Amino acid sequence: MSVTFDPIGKVKIEESRFFLELDKCYFEATLGLEEYSHLQVVWWFHLYDSQETRSQTVVDKPYKNGPEKIGLLATRSPIRPNPIAITPCPLIHLDQENHRIEIAYIDCENDTPILDIKPYEPSIDRVRDVQMPKWCQHWPKYYEESATFDWGQEFNF
Repeated sequence: MSVTFDPIGKVKIEESRFFLELDKCYFEATLGLEEYSHLQVVWWFHLYDSQETRSQTVVDKPYKNGPEKIGLLATRSPIRPNPIAITPCPLIHLDQENHRIEIAYIDCENDTPILDIKPYEPSIDRVRDVQMPKWCQHWPKYYEESATFDWGQEFNF
């Protein structure tokens, strides 16, 4: 089976501001989106998409406090069988004229392809009683706390 994706736009980073720049034909699909405070942005790890990275299944100690080896599906690594990412993002503003959605932050590069956008819905997206491995239980409990957390002390890449 073969699956193809047609990006609906791309991430634009300008002077420390973050935008989801949509193809004009998709912008009308944002009708009603401004009523939400947060989005789920589905995007493509395009800089990590190769046959070599897609075939990797186990990685050596990507986390400083983690195990010596860990299965790729037990990581948040950009190296994946299908390099798809999902990031929750606070919505700041919809710019109809320029077909852009301004967001507070997204953890990807400029010109990253956007595959989809969904509203963040607490009744579907928030989970109570989450269990984490001991080696990462000190990580922030909420997205908003991640901005001030020293992630550089956590990763070996």
